[in-house]
Amino acid sequence: MNTQPLKIVFHGQNAANFRHGFEALIAPEHEVLDLSDALDQTGERAHYESADVVIGIKLNADMPQSLKARLFHAPAAGTDAVNTALLPAHCTLANCFGHENAIAEYVIAALLMRHVPLARADQDLRAQRWTYWAGRPTALRTELGEQTLGLVGFGHIAQTVAGRAKAMGMRVHVANRSPISHAVVDQSWTLDGLHDFMGSCDAVVVCLPLTENTQGLIDATAIAAMRPDAVLLNVGRGAVIEEQALYEALKNRQIGGAVIDTWYQYPTPTQAECAPSRFDFASLDNVLMTPHMSGWTSGTVRRRQETLAENIGRLSRGESLINVLRGPLT
Repeated sequence: MNTQPLKIVFHGQNAANFRHGFEALIAPEHEVLDLSDALDQTGERAHYESADVVIGIKLNADMPQSLKARLFHAPAAGTDAVNTALLPAHCTLANCFGHENAIAEYVIAALLMRHVPLARADQDLRAQRWTYWAGRPTALRTELGEQTLGLVGFGHIAQTVAGRAKAMGMRVHVANRSPISHAVVDQSWTLDGLHDFMGSCDAVVVCLPLTENTQGLIDATAIAAMRPDAVLLNVGRGAVIEEQALYEALKNRQIGGAVIDTWYQYPTPTQAECAPSRFDFASLDNVLMTPHMSGWTSGTVRRRQETLAENIGRLSRGESLINVLRGPLT
């Protein structure tokens, strides 16, 4: 089948992460260009406006219009920074996943740290302290497999986490917008039962994207419904958990702790470093803070490149696209 040559632009530093080696995955007749975040270099605005495919993570009123674009492809799952009202009517919006394996490993690793204190045992033994020596009643530790894991949302990430958790022997509970029936789910609630769900778990993992309906979903009341020794993990989007409510619950030791990978403030092209929140989470000893790293592996990059290339190939051949979030309006 003949393929139509396409002009493809990678917009910004985030998209550039998926650029290396990309030509090897697509037909040679396509044109691929790299554009800066600001689109302020000579000719960049014209290239952006005339592209058939835009690969990027944001679209807002301060940017030029992608007038010709038939496909706006996010190189990640989240598209909350894409104003869909600014997309051309003939343009498809698609996204990528491929990060679920990495995030599932992160979640299990973070949970295991709370039950298998290898670093503390090593540190103590180097100082001749046999803190966790078998045979001492005070050295007993807990087991992850005895715990109940709660998942808020049940998309790609949560389903993969659930499979890993089951392999560890955990019970799996789910809260989701629609009812869930799945082989690895022991009990599920719809979101009107969120508080009962929160109280049923030893660990709650937030896996939701950020939308108007999910922003602040895990608020002070939802956190108050958790068990006092339970841990809250966020690998979805920061603002799904209400920022001040989370900080105060941890500061007041209302819950057992938190593992936070997705935040409320991020570096920008003009500010390379910043605090992840307006609240001083760094001063708390019951939160594990990581810099939005849970899904960032070489495997994730490769799988997302393959999705981008697959959709570009399909578009050039006139075939149906995958991972479509919004199809053409005309």
